[in-house]
Amino acid sequence: MIDPHSPAHFSRRRALQGMSAGFGYMAFSGLAAHAAKPDAYRNPLLPKKPHFEPRAKRVIFACMRGGPSHVDTFDHKPDLARNEGKKIKGRKLMPSPWEFTPHGQSGLMVSSLFPHLAEHADDLCLLNGMFADVPAHPQAFVQLHTGSFQFVRPSVGSWVLYGLGTENENLPGFISLSPPARVGGAQNYGSAFLPALYQGTAIGTLRRPIREASLKNLSNQRLKPDLQRKQIDFIQAMNRDLLDRHEVDSQINGVIESYELAFRMQAAVPGVMDLDGETEAVKEKYGIGAGVTDDFGRQCLMARRLAEAGVRYIELGHGNWDQHNGLRKNLTRNCAGVDQPLAALLGDLKDRGMLEDTLVIWGGEFGRTPHVKKDDGRDHNHTGFTFWMAGGGIKGGMRYGATDENGIAAVDNRVHFHDLHATILHQLGLDHEKLTYRYAGRDFRLTDVHGNVLRDILA
Repeated sequence: MIDPHSPAHFSRRRALQGMSAGFGYMAFSGLAAHAAKPDAYRNPLLPKKPHFEPRAKRVIFACMRGGPSHVDTFDHKPDLARNEGKKIKGRKLMPSPWEFTPHGQSGLMVSSLFPHLAEHADDLCLLNGMFADVPAHPQAFVQLHTGSFQFVRPSVGSWVLYGLGTENENLPGFISLSPPARVGGAQNYGSAFLPALYQGTAIGTLRRPIREASLKNLSNQRLKPDLQRKQIDFIQAMNRDLLDRHEVDSQINGVIESYELAFRMQAAVPGVMDLDGETEAVKEKYGIGAGVTDDFGRQCLMARRLAEAGVRYIELGHGNWDQHNGLRKNLTRNCAGVDQPLAALLGDLKDRGMLEDTLVIWGGEFGRTPHVKKDDGRDHNHTGFTFWMAGGGIKGGMRYGATDENGIAAVDNRVHFHDLHATILHQLGLDHEKLTYRYAGRDFRLTDVHGNVLRDILA
């Protein structure tokens, strides 16, 4: 779940287990005869003022691991059909087996693979000119999440939490549902050199149903809450005393907040994750209990509940979209699994007045080639692919950017991951050039020395 090598993981686990104060390993390294002063510590996760007025309060990122085929989903290529059979780079061009039709007042072209999402066409902004630096899953996936495929860097969610804090002190501000255990692992939701308390909390893992996921040690079999509170107060007094003498230490800060958050999570997490209180009509709307949509439907409904509870950054995981063969069968299954739940999420957020300040994003680490090696498969394509965004101050019913006539490479209004990240931060009221953290003698930022806000798509 949480990076097992991080201080935050160690301290949250110990707090949730309700072990004796002897396990406060950082506390006992600085044991003092008096407790720290009450005002000696300020929770670094408290809400922070953004750089400017935000359009979005939170982000929900639906991450499709493996690289969805853009030319079969949201990038309509009529010329590709006319060029069927022609060879490029020694491979034949293969048009989409699915029909694209216009939807909504905007007439946005959407594949028949997404009949439910097509009903929200006027809310979608298709980023058809996406591109990345590498066509390999591990590197591209990590770059999507951290901005770099070469170095260990904080994830987007960690930067958001660092910049804004959290609106609910009883829940993690950054949660990743069903992340992949491989393809970057904990690095995709890790805080790297940012203080450990800004890392994401993973719930579940890809390839296992989210209904089986849980956070361990949420209940204490040995101590009642009042005794736990006394135990933690004793540990925290020593941790804060140590912090007093170190003056600035992000690791100690991380331990202190992890203990406090872990204690509060025992009461808050079960209620948010428990979907039993939702009506059967709501569950049916999300596709819960309906086979192929059940797992992602649960994730989407959890995302709505987490968003309502004040969680800043929520990532949903789905895979595998790596269709080198079996495209017709596997892509159909994948799209069917996420189409209804995502449409339900957008509709639910809109009905509750939340879509206007919730930025919803969909995409994967790259796209697929329109020229094929196998007749029923597509290969990796990082030179051109599609994301979509909705809500959070983004214009709906529009297509921004384009690939060439066959969908091979982005040629118009090209969007790199750095530009995507800059835009996400902008909608949250954060200037990506000013959101920096000094580490190893220099100031770092999510977008490094790159990134442009996509102002043409802003409502």
